[in-house]
Amino acid sequence: MSSDNIKGLILALSSSIFIGSSFIVKKKGLKKAGASGVRAGFGGYSYLYEPLWWVGMITMVVGEIANFAAYAFAPAILVTPLGALSIIISAALAHIILRERLHIFGILGCILCVVGSTTIVLHAPAEREIESVIEVWNLATEPAFLLYAALVITAVFILIFHYIPQYGQTHIMVYIGVCSLVGSLSVMSVKAIGIALKLTLSGMNQLIYPQTWAFTLIVIVCVLTQMNYLNMALDTFNTAVVSPIYYVMFTSLTILASVIMFKDWDRQNPTQIVTEMCGFVTILAGTFLLHKTKDLGDDNTEEKDQIIIGIPEHHLPSLSYLL
Repeated sequence: MSSDNIKGLILALSSSIFIGSSFIVKKKGLKKAGASGVRAGFGGYSYLYEPLWWVGMITMVVGEIANFAAYAFAPAILVTPLGALSIIISAALAHIILRERLHIFGILGCILCVVGSTTIVLHAPAEREIESVIEVWNLATEPAFLLYAALVITAVFILIFHYIPQYGQTHIMVYIGVCSLVGSLSVMSVKAIGIALKLTLSGMNQLIYPQTWAFTLIVIVCVLTQMNYLNMALDTFNTAVVSPIYYVMFTSLTILASVIMFKDWDRQNPTQIVTEMCGFVTILAGTFLLHKTKDLGDDNTEEKDQIIIGIPEHHLPSLSYLL
């Protein structure tokens, strides 16, 4: 593994610790704010006046900064799957602090996430050599990635204006879909900014190019959108359900976007590619176990599963047991 990949690995691990912790702190802040104001799940913003939510937000920002720096040193195929470790941290803390039970098979899910992450780390491709942010911009404006971006933006608008008003409170995939789709674009822009800053610090000033600031604007818009709809998802559904589903969708779409834009797999042989895919499938299996085993031993197993697959609200009991 190259020295840059090792730096990216350390930063990504640090990021997972902060981000995993932030889910729990933000959840407690959202619950506390919802007790005295309009809940985020119903479009309220009372959490902005809750100090505990801001502690969670700051923790997440620190984690995202570390994650941001990781993308400057390592490819997205390496950095993004390591987010699975934040799922483990989040699940463990939810079990201890929020008293959201972690079943024995949930522990197995955590182990699978670690095994899958390790597999990907050991077979990650070397970072593509990029000499200017202009080069990144050229990659982002190739027809294949422009088509992907257009499809993502279209899907996001359809979800926001058509599906969220009708199904946001009963279909967990609606909120998370918006976060994940927008997130795949934000990671590509974060990668571009990270490369620009890395080159600038090495003596090649990239801040003079308008493309650097265009990527910055895209990141700001995407992150604010993600934050808003992730808050809604956390306030409406169980943390241990939101976290793994968001991770799986976000990671899958980010890897797809990275392959389209940076063509990461062009520099690998078939054996490496297959091994990485096996690692990713192992992570998916782990997150699936974490999600499904939250219902074992719970009297409301069937109802929770109905909410996740999207049964209409009038067929469901109160959502209060999820909060």
